[in-house]
Order: sequence, then C-alpha cells, then structure tokens
Amino acid sequence: MGSLCKVVDTLLLVAFLAAFLMVPLICAQTVLQETCFPEALIHLKQCYSDDFQDYLMAEKPHFFVALVWLELTFQWPLALLNIYGILASKSWFNTTCLIYGASVITSVSAVLGELIGSHKASEKLLQLYWVFMGAGVVAMLRGLVPQSSKTPIIGKRPAAGMGRKKRA
Repeated sequence: MGSLCKVVDTLLLVAFLAAFLMVPLICAQTVLQETCFPEALIHLKQCYSDDFQDYLMAEKPHFFVALVWLELTFQWPLALLNIYGILASKSWFNTTCLIYGASVITSVSAVLGELIGSHKASEKLLQLYWVFMGAGVVAMLRGLVPQSSKTPIIGKRPAAGMGRKKRA
C-alpha cells in the first residue's frame, strides 16, 4: 500500500505542478486583461484554444468565468500547498488534497455538463476535461487514505542509526 501511495503522490505532484503553472499563466487570461500577460503567453493560450477548439475560453460564459475565479482564488493556492505537502510529507496533506479534489470534481462537473450538453465540444477537449476529472477523483481519494509514512518523496532521508537506542 505504501508504494502505491508513493506512485499516486508522484502522479498528483505532476498534476499539482501543471495546475500551479497553467492556472495563473493560461486560465487567468480568461478573467484578466490581456495587457497583464506577455505576448508569448497570449499566443500560447490562443494555440491551446485553437488546437482543442475550446469555445468556453473564447466565449467566456459567466459560469465559466466564475469557475476560473474559483481556480485562481481557491484551487491554485491549494495546489501550491499540496506541492509543499507532498514534498515535505506534511501531516495536513490529506486534508488539503481532499478539499482540492472535491473542488476540482465540482467545477469540472459543471464544465463537462456544458460541454456534453451543448454538443459543441471537440473530442480532444472532452478528453482533456475527463483527465481533469480523473485527477480530481484521485486527489479526493488520496485525501481519504491515511499517510503510510513520514518519509518525503523527495528530500531528506532519515539518518542511519537514528532509530537505535543508545547503549550504556
């Protein structure tokens, strides 16, 4: 079970790092003025929108704008905390992971409902949002599993001999 948790934590670390980068650099362009971003990031968002045919990024419906604000103000800080929690093996990681997962599942459910119901979404866009949903489910489930050890994934290892009793 411990090695499975390490694999799941590593996958979640990748997902949290992706969110840590994508939300402020790409998603924030939906709610903030373009003048706040360098031309390269604006071009990157446009390439994404064109490649995935993401009509929500282009049309900016009110519910989607609200969900992007949720990402920026709530989910992004949690992703940052979860990155630190995984790397430092913090005891509160399960709680923040559970909260993050529940929030992602809730917001992605609303987006998937729109994408599926509107029949406007490309297959590629639907697949991307199903990946987001899967990451949310994994994060939520990981939050329900107790931590198996205090050994961080990356970083310090326990010193040799620290567990031994001193002999007189």
